[in-house]
Amino acid sequence: MGIGDPRTFLAHMFDVAVAAAQPERVIAQHLPEPPAGRTLIVGAGKASAQMAAAFETVWPGPLSGLIVTQYGAGVPCKNIRVVEAAHPVPDEAGLAASEELLKVAQGAGADDLVVALISGGGSALLPLPANGLTLGDEQALNRALLASGAPISKMNVVRKAFSRIKGGRLAAAAAPARVVSLILSDVPGDDPAMVASGPTVASPEGLEAARDIVSEYGVELSPLARKLLFEGGLEAPPMPDDPRLARADHTIIASAQLSLDAAEQAAIEAGCDVRVLGDAIEGEAREVGAAQAKMVRDLMAGEGRAKPFLLLSGGETTVTLGDARNGKGGRNTEFLLSAAIGLKGAAGVHMLAADTDGRDGSEHNAGAFADGGSVARLAAGGHDAQELLDRHRAYTAFEILGDLLETGPTGTNVNDFRAILVAPHLS
Repeated sequence: MGIGDPRTFLAHMFDVAVAAAQPERVIAQHLPEPPAGRTLIVGAGKASAQMAAAFETVWPGPLSGLIVTQYGAGVPCKNIRVVEAAHPVPDEAGLAASEELLKVAQGAGADDLVVALISGGGSALLPLPANGLTLGDEQALNRALLASGAPISKMNVVRKAFSRIKGGRLAAAAAPARVVSLILSDVPGDDPAMVASGPTVASPEGLEAARDIVSEYGVELSPLARKLLFEGGLEAPPMPDDPRLARADHTIIASAQLSLDAAEQAAIEAGCDVRVLGDAIEGEAREVGAAQAKMVRDLMAGEGRAKPFLLLSGGETTVTLGDARNGKGGRNTEFLLSAAIGLKGAAGVHMLAADTDGRDGSEHNAGAFADGGSVARLAAGGHDAQELLDRHRAYTAFEILGDLLETGPTGTNVNDFRAILVAPHLS
């Protein structure tokens, strides 16, 4: 196939990336050995319901269990109960589900198999605050972390410190049962201990690391949370050598890199030259957008190309809100608006940035499209692109333009997908 309409092509690239990470496509390749006892399912994340439904269709024996996913992402399961809860700020439904998940794990015996179906988003969906802290404290912590500008890996170290279920604690509760975690990775670098704050995977970071991150990023804590973290009263998460985790194992079954590989192959077949910038790009969304815009400018200033050129990247950028707490938009639209400013007037440049779970930040869109004329079209309507970016209102910018990408929940979650097409002959 050729490229045809640039936006249709970019949307197809996104669809290819998402399809490569669909649970029904990958989960059958990673089934554990059936146990002598029961098979118990636990899980959390934006894609956990789809993972549970896929697991049920291929598992050879009886099973039961519970998973928690975000509102609107549930799908019917025959023997696994699906609970929906809030994301990105946790709620009472998530709290109740977390308590029940812990009880399921605690009821497992030595002959049982506990299968944990984990995907991104589980950090907010598993609120189970430690040592006298309330759901309100955990909600405030999530808001503070989201506003701090800390990368997801550091956010999750802090979340683990205040939890009774994250940081390997769910797996520890299931001992002496065998625990097998099947993980859809949405974190840069695919560290399984960081996906959903690692409820079934231990990591070496303890309370001291959490203290350092809170101090480094100025994370606002409630008075009790600060006292517990800095003066004592929190139990450190289990370390990798904890004997309770001796029978716990995990596998990454889908990731951003695998999705980028699929999109790269599809683009090559369509006649593009392709450069994959990486699956673990982090940093401020606007800075990453500006850097990629400069890269495109440099490419366009070089020797002429016979083929269209496609830049692909994944990972998870951040947005530091500062005082602009009334902004509207996610990291993908912020990346895209910054890139559009950097590529103002560039002919033949078309861009897409979107979250593979179908929701960019707290808004309903997956992401948006942009091109070299986006800034001029905003100006023609009386809107200043730089001012909108400075106020963290990137969603508003693309809503004005009618360029939002809306997919609804996709059934998976392997972080962000960014594609920049350079095809002057299609301008």
